[in-house]
Amino acid sequence: MKQGIHPESYRFVVFKDMSNGDSFLSKSTANTKETILWEDGKEYPVIKLEISNTSHPFYTGKNMLVDTAGRIDKFKKRYAKKD
Repeated sequence: MKQGIHPESYRFVVFKDMSNGDSFLSKSTANTKETILWEDGKEYPVIKLEISNTSHPFYTGKNMLVDTAGRIDKFKKRYAKKD
């Protein structure tokens, strides 16, 4: 591995899946201004995810529709036939 190209500032961060509310604690270098109180009583930065392994159809085996921020409506509006 090349020296000096990998980040040094890893910190604990809570990743929260907004489609089902599931959260997990991991390390990351991503920046965020929001924080959340975790199960251990400490406050950690939180990164909001649209989809994670707990809600993705490949991992869950279920085909579920996740329409965050009106994706389907945006698609229909963008590709609608114009008169």
